[in-house]
Amino acid sequence: MGSLLVVTGPPGAGKSTVAGLLAERFDPSVLVAGDAFFGFLARGAIEPWLPAAHAQNGIVTDAAAAAAGRYATGGYTTIYDGVIGPWFLPAFAAATGLECVHYVVLMPSVDRCWERVNTRRDHGFGDETATRKMHHEFATAEIDRRHVLADPPDEPQAVADLVVAALADESLAHRSGPP
Repeated sequence: MGSLLVVTGPPGAGKSTVAGLLAERFDPSVLVAGDAFFGFLARGAIEPWLPAAHAQNGIVTDAAAAAAGRYATGGYTTIYDGVIGPWFLPAFAAATGLECVHYVVLMPSVDRCWERVNTRRDHGFGDETATRKMHHEFATAEIDRRHVLADPPDEPQAVADLVVAALADESLAHRSGPP
């Protein structure tokens, strides 16, 4: 059996870069891009940061979690890259079918996140208001601090090193029963 690590945080936190580096460190591994599951919505999609998107986000989150969990039960170290706020973690974990998922929140400053969002290329998201809103939601959410990398280093390899060390000592483990 493999394992599942959720790399999350607000837009611009460095999730995709760090998740990709982490997937390279394990063999066999799978990198699940959570945003891809929103791309499957063909018509009627609601921007996920809007309050009206809550039900939609739950369905997308369940679908993504089920896929990620299946890869993990198939023996792959699975890295999930996407916005899974602590408010969605219990539902996400249950939908994976796993007893344990590893969960890390990357939390640079809100200004650093916005700088990254504002300067990145070939990415469909660039909304400053939504970036700041989602950062605030993560920053004020109830979550065990052991899951949070506050003000992580700017070098993605250094962030990946911190995550691997936390995986090794089990400090990122979030335990739940199967659904």
